[in-house]
Amino acid sequence: MTASTPLLTTFAAYLLLMIGIGVWAWRRTRSFDDYILGGRSLGSYVTALAAGASDMSGWLMLGLPGALYLGGASEVWIAVGLILGAWCNWKYVAGPLRVYTERTHNALTLPDYFTHRFDDRNRLLRILSALVILVFFAIYCAAGIVAGARLFENIFGLPYAQAMWWGAAVTIAYTFIGGFLAVSWTDTVQATVMIFALLLVPAIVVAGLGGPLPAVALVGQVDATHLQWIGTGGVIAIVSAMAWGLGYFGQPHILARFMAADSLQTIPRARRIGMTWMVLCLIGAMAIGYFGIAWFAQHPQHAAPVAANPERVFIVLVELLFNPWLAGVLLSAILAAIMSTLSSQLLVCSSALTEDFYHGLIRPRAGHAELVWFGRMSVLAVALLAIWLARDPQSRVFGLVAYAWAGFGAAFGPVVLLSLFWKRMTRNGALAGILVGATVVILWKQTGSALYEIVPGFIAATLAIVVASLLGKPPAAELQARHEAVRLSLGADGGR
Repeated sequence: MTASTPLLTTFAAYLLLMIGIGVWAWRRTRSFDDYILGGRSLGSYVTALAAGASDMSGWLMLGLPGALYLGGASEVWIAVGLILGAWCNWKYVAGPLRVYTERTHNALTLPDYFTHRFDDRNRLLRILSALVILVFFAIYCAAGIVAGARLFENIFGLPYAQAMWWGAAVTIAYTFIGGFLAVSWTDTVQATVMIFALLLVPAIVVAGLGGPLPAVALVGQVDATHLQWIGTGGVIAIVSAMAWGLGYFGQPHILARFMAADSLQTIPRARRIGMTWMVLCLIGAMAIGYFGIAWFAQHPQHAAPVAANPERVFIVLVELLFNPWLAGVLLSAILAAIMSTLSSQLLVCSSALTEDFYHGLIRPRAGHAELVWFGRMSVLAVALLAIWLARDPQSRVFGLVAYAWAGFGAAFGPVVLLSLFWKRMTRNGALAGILVGATVVILWKQTGSALYEIVPGFIAATLAIVVASLLGKPPAAELQARHEAVRLSLGADGGR
């Protein structure tokens, strides 16, 4: 038996399981609503883990450990910002968004929600928000393709171009076949695999180093700056890292999970499950990168692949520390992280193309079967575009994810928040917020500033919404009354 045979066997079994779930979901997909939001039928457990898995992509297994391996303790602020942002998203956005989207003509997508929330009869909101989704998700999907290519390239010795296609193939297949139900149920399985790997691997690494305290001491011996909570970037670096949390309010693939919950009462339990899963996964991912510094200092003969690309630290540790069969299971966690997010992103792009362009603008009378098949073709088209964007073998997962995350957070985050909690917000305010947020992120990125582009983008978008709303005519009395009715229906705790 060759060294790769157990890995290949494990991977094949895992991939067949994902395809099987896709076929099962296909048999339950009877309408376009089912394909896009699963008929709003997700319980608390699936809602929580599907939201978590679609959030924590291959970045969790590759990018974050790589950042800790390079920067040490100063990179922990990213996780702190993410935890705070995710908790606020569950606490203050999930419940209201679930109710509001159902009551605004059963909105299936964010552009659909914006259109009905502000009674946008010219459909400018639908077009602009759908374009933003397609642009930034093309970049985000490319990050998933790159992560999958890194995995297949490292394990099976494939050229980057071949690894890229193999890494994307199965995700495209089950998303194409089963739609939202397939994506949500595979996310649940994949979230379980991910947390198993992220708790086991750092535990073995730390045990091999003699315990946490000797491991930390060894990290300090390698480079004393790795022990410092404030790195060379100072306050700006901490603000930039913490600002990752702002991105949660505008991520369409995460917000879609809130919209798909079976009821408002599902949200509080889902929040507790989802946040527990997220905190444990982030701690594990950071521990892998941080204590990887010490492990490779003790074993410099194995450090070359990680020195060449720090995002390989998890892969190399698994291959060196575990037998091939267990390594196959653990490395499937990377594939799980990649597939869960990539599939969610492909589906949101498909939703934008199908619901917001094809159905909303071209074929408003299209039947469910026609829309489902157009959605499937859209999945394929977006996947091919993402593969084309990921064709550069020098691409880095962390950088691609950071850019797309900032784009969504700044363009949609302020619009979502103010649309839920400010009845004076207008359609022109929403248009200004989306346009300004996305533009500032794109332009700021070109400056090379140390300040993460989501910070100026989020602030500028919020100001644009407020100014444009106050300068224009107030919303119609009917819209303000509907807003108040939704707020009252949330109850005393707002479903929180």
